Amino acid sequence: MALSFGQKAGWGLADMGIGVFVVVKQLLVFAFLTTFLGVPPAVAGWATFLVLGFDVVTDPLVGYLSDRTESRWGRRLPWMAVGAPILAGGVVGMFLVPEGMGWQANMGWVVAFFALATIGFTCVAIPYGAMAGEMTQEARERSAMTAWRMVFASLGLLAAGAVVPALAGESRSGYGRAVLTVAPLILVTIWGMLWLTRAAPRISRPATGSFAATLARVMGNRPFATLVSLYGLMTLAVAIVAAGLQLAALYLIADAHSGPIGALVDTLGAFSTLFACFIVGAVASQYPWVRLSARLGQLGALIAGLALYIVVLGIIYLALPAASVSLLAVLFVLAGVGNGAYQQIPWAMYPDLMDLTRSRTGEPIEGAFSALWLFGQKVANACAPLILGLILAAAGWQESTSGVVPQSDAALEALRVSLTLVPAALLALALLGCATLYRGALRRAVA
Repeated sequence: MALSFGQKAGWGLADMGIGVFVVVKQLLVFAFLTTFLGVPPAVAGWATFLVLGFDVVTDPLVGYLSDRTESRWGRRLPWMAVGAPILAGGVVGMFLVPEGMGWQANMGWVVAFFALATIGFTCVAIPYGAMAGEMTQEARERSAMTAWRMVFASLGLLAAGAVVPALAGESRSGYGRAVLTVAPLILVTIWGMLWLTRAAPRISRPATGSFAATLARVMGNRPFATLVSLYGLMTLAVAIVAAGLQLAALYLIADAHSGPIGALVDTLGAFSTLFACFIVGAVASQYPWVRLSARLGQLGALIAGLALYIVVLGIIYLALPAASVSLLAVLFVLAGVGNGAYQQIPWAMYPDLMDLTRSRTGEPIEGAFSALWLFGQKVANACAPLILGLILAAAGWQESTSGVVPQSDAALEALRVSLTLVPAALLALALLGCATLYRGALRRAVA
């Protein structure tokens, strides 16, 4: 049965709320800890790494349990319905840090609520990803669903990545007030998706295999395991950029005060302006990436998107430090186009690989596939702030409790390289792996 427009678009709606947390963990936490709570960068990196590392442990468990869940609402809905308020509450608590505590206590407060939010995120994201493999087995419908997902995800990223810093300003207390304005999006969009897709096709029969047998079936799908690794490498590159982007806006970019971009910077600030440009590029590129996937194949379109991303990061390296936001605004639109391919195309590819295992074994283990799919991303997201923190600490980066402080030339150069050349090299490795390892594994699997 073909999915309706409302079901395809409705499935994507949840990623607006999910996107809010993605921004919080990738763009805001590290800068908030080091710039307003006085946490040394290496310690902040380790703290975020450990929280996200704990989240990795829970993924296989939630995926396995959601596959085996039996309820009148299906296997996935109960997990997402409960996970959404836990996620929203954790996000708000992270930034409502009481005044008067030392940096160790500040870090402990943030870590506690960060862990709570990641538990809620896992309960939502694993079943959500599994739905892509259950609702349809038609590749074009999955591409359309993923395009809608990316549009709504980009709006969520924009709400959290542009609106929160703009509302927060350069104050610690401002962040708490700002997240209160976007947290309701988490509940409304996730619960809204559950309502809009309530009549969509789903596999209600629970899986019966043991945990070990299920894991073996998933890992035995070689194209899927290869794609997980390569997408994790891509995510590591993007997450390193995200973790340091706000620091770049504070230390490597001067505000412009002329022309339309200058007016926008005066209103939103450099970080929010550049992030908005990035989102514009990502949203505008969704339909072209769907069309290019149909023309070149999903793998060919992904390779083209990665190549574009690499080139743009190299140009951004040459443009930094920048005395004006205008050129960077154009470059961030182009970076958003490359990011659109990174976010859309692999998410349309991996449900097709679920079908290979289901057709051979008969086991409906979409939750297990979703768990491993997110595993690679969460490992990358956990490692990114740690890598950035260690690089900056080695270069002598100075933490602060009062905003921007003077940094050495070596520290600023380390930030510049970390946000451009390092992720470009990681994306180049992922591109090479897609063209060789993944292509070969897929050919052998379907032969």
